[in-house]
Amino acid sequence: MSRRVLLVLPTSTYRASAFLAAARRLGLEVVVASEEPSTLRSLHPGGELLIDLSHPELAPDRLVELQEAEEIAAVVAADESGVLVAAHLAWALQLPGNPPAAAAATRDKARLRDRLRLAQIAQPRWAIWAHEDPPAWELFPAVLKPLDQAASRGVVRANAPVELPPAGARVRRLLAAGCGPERAAVPRPLLVEEFVPGPEVAVEALISGGNLIPLAIYDKPDPLDGPYFEETIYTVPTVLPPARQEAVRQTVAAAVGALGLTTGPVHAELRLGWDDPVLIDLASRSIGGHCSSVLHFRQGQTLEELILLQALGEPLPDPELEAGGAGVMMLPIPRAGRLLEVSGQEGALAVPGVESLEIAVPLGTSIAPPPEGDRYLGFMFARGTDGPDAARALRLAHSQLRFEID
Repeated sequence: MSRRVLLVLPTSTYRASAFLAAARRLGLEVVVASEEPSTLRSLHPGGELLIDLSHPELAPDRLVELQEAEEIAAVVAADESGVLVAAHLAWALQLPGNPPAAAAATRDKARLRDRLRLAQIAQPRWAIWAHEDPPAWELFPAVLKPLDQAASRGVVRANAPVELPPAGARVRRLLAAGCGPERAAVPRPLLVEEFVPGPEVAVEALISGGNLIPLAIYDKPDPLDGPYFEETIYTVPTVLPPARQEAVRQTVAAAVGALGLTTGPVHAELRLGWDDPVLIDLASRSIGGHCSSVLHFRQGQTLEELILLQALGEPLPDPELEAGGAGVMMLPIPRAGRLLEVSGQEGALAVPGVESLEIAVPLGTSIAPPPEGDRYLGFMFARGTDGPDAARALRLAHSQLRFEID
């Protein structure tokens, strides 16, 4: 049986090293699909696939460039930007994968909201802002979002009608940055939805044959109330009572069915301020950044190994988390500017429970917090007796760090 995997690895992804390391541990042969050739391409011609992320439907046309493409046994996307490419490639190769239309619904918040509405799944009330003038909207606070972004980019809270037009203009400016003049001149459709109060959680799961295999519910102990929605700390295991956990899992399972997703990873975000869990977003990929390292499974596999094994149709070990708690902090960006120095790292690592700290942004890089920014300064991990204990260690360690930004 072939164990050749095609990994869709955009050059900007944080997730490449984790997936490549998982493939090595599993002894898999890897073919990489990306929008730019690697420096080692000359050493293995026919072992890389160059694709255009902006036109995923054309990706199958490039399969002729691969040697022994028929030996590929699975296609896996490392992150959000590769989801549609992976769906089209799996479809063309007649391999297990999500139907492209289902994958597209997770990449377009308007399609997502419409599918959830038809299935009567609890979600915020919403409208599409398609033109210059905002829609008739009376539910405030409201949250404004681009249709196709991730990592809280472009997500802004408006507390009153007077705040909606300038918020929309700001989001459209950041979306237009870097676009050609013709595209930048056309207003991008935006999503307006009611703000749902209360705590937020995330769900990590796999789908097999359309059925949900829950892996973890992450708590988000820091409030996410706006005006911008930069995420910071995720902890496991959840402190939700069992009945509430089951309601969260049932909501995600129902959404997976409504979208027509059949296989692979899923990452969902839900608010718990109403009687029923409210689905805020759902993506057909695993958690972003380096955050997957917060999951410690009893049998030793990483999240990426489980994803690859499931894509190959191989048996999965019991995905039970290790005892105790764990947490990850996505280091927030204090303000816009150029990162000159990060001091206090030794003090942060000396905090009991803190296991590792990585500054992911090279010194000298221009940075910006949300809503304009779409990255974090780095990632810090901690262990504890439970999730709240890990969160306390992360907050104390973060207080030791100093960021010099000009």
